Amino acid sequence: MTGHPVPFADLDPGERDYSTARSVILPVPYERTTCWEKGTRQGPDAILRASHHLELWDDELGLEISSQGIATLPDLDPRHEEQGEALDEIRVGALAPMRDGKFVVALGGEHSITPPLVAAAKEVHGEIGVLQFDAHADLRDSYQGSPYSHGCAMRRILDLELPTLAVGIRSLSTPEARLVRQRNLPVIWGRELPGLTAERFEAELSELPDRVYLTFDVDYFDPGFLPATGTPVPGGGDWYSTLGLLRLLFAVKEVVAMDVVEVRPTPGLHASEFIAANLAYKCLGYSATPPAPSRR
Repeated sequence: MTGHPVPFADLDPGERDYSTARSVILPVPYERTTCWEKGTRQGPDAILRASHHLELWDDELGLEISSQGIATLPDLDPRHEEQGEALDEIRVGALAPMRDGKFVVALGGEHSITPPLVAAAKEVHGEIGVLQFDAHADLRDSYQGSPYSHGCAMRRILDLELPTLAVGIRSLSTPEARLVRQRNLPVIWGRELPGLTAERFEAELSELPDRVYLTFDVDYFDPGFLPATGTPVPGGGDWYSTLGLLRLLFAVKEVVAMDVVEVRPTPGLHASEFIAANLAYKCLGYSATPPAPSRR
């Protein structure tokens, strides 16, 4: 299977073979509704290029994560002009590797790619929950005239009648705050991250189904740590505490697929896409070899 011109990481050809790979990278360079700094369309390619500078041995897991096999698919770049039809192209494009039993890591692109990816995962895996790492609630019913905006991603997931858990939220509108209260939506606020315990996080996770889709908007991180994103917000997560949460997630739930979205490459500043590549690689490792929960 022909993939992206720049495959994920500097792997041996056998480790990139789709037929034997456990996991696949799905680049989705979709950007139509960003409202401040544009450029997320270049995110997938930038992350893939940065991934070639990853060291493949993981000291935490004690293995070379790439040995599981990581294939990189061609860009899933919708051709339809109408947004609803374009997003359905993404849903259809994600179905094949999911049905083949691959662990799919989609690289965005803007956050509006998540609802069709979740819809595909639901079609393949049945009952799932959705775990959102993000600075923004993304619960608007419509934004700037579009119900398919990146600011509506989690609202469209609620339309699928799936349970959710949001982590790191620290930016939302009054209607979104009202919706959180009315529906009693579970949120771990950004201001709670410094004191967040493993026990609290695991208790929140226990309310989700056994199978979970993970969506990771990189503006979840503090912009001092990861600045190259379209709408940075002060506060947010750091690297090791976030890995601790992800480690616990993969230990107690079956993560069926995931995405990493909203990287906006900045010329001369490559740390952000390299962090995103590291994040994807760590999650591939956690998925292939679920670690024991860390209680520290």
